[in-house]
Amino acid sequence: MWSSLFGGASTPESWIDLVSMDQLEEIDQRSSTAPVAIFKHSTRCSRSAFAFERLAGEFGASETPIELYYLDLLAHRDISNTIAERWKVHHQSPQLIIIENGKAIHHSSHESIDLKKSLGSFNS
Repeated sequence: MWSSLFGGASTPESWIDLVSMDQLEEIDQRSSTAPVAIFKHSTRCSRSAFAFERLAGEFGASETPIELYYLDLLAHRDISNTIAERWKVHHQSPQLIIIENGKAIHHSSHESIDLKKSLGSFNS
């Protein structure tokens, strides 16, 4: 029942599942040509589920060419911890982090997750 309430939604097709530490280097490299987003999601948390649904809707409507990596932090807590350490961003869940040129230029969590505002971090 929990998974159907909080984790039952499937990720949008264009999101990239973040499942290995090697992908963090890939994110750094890709962020040198265009910003990259990481969405950290707890599949057992209702607040995270609401943020997931809102972000999925916003991302689908966005015309900004940004890659979004999706991290199920319950399945990959080690990757979540490395993200916090690597990009000097305090762990939150849910959390949206924007990486540009190998640095976190924006991060937001919980109800503050707003793709348009986040994208404004590098579009201004």
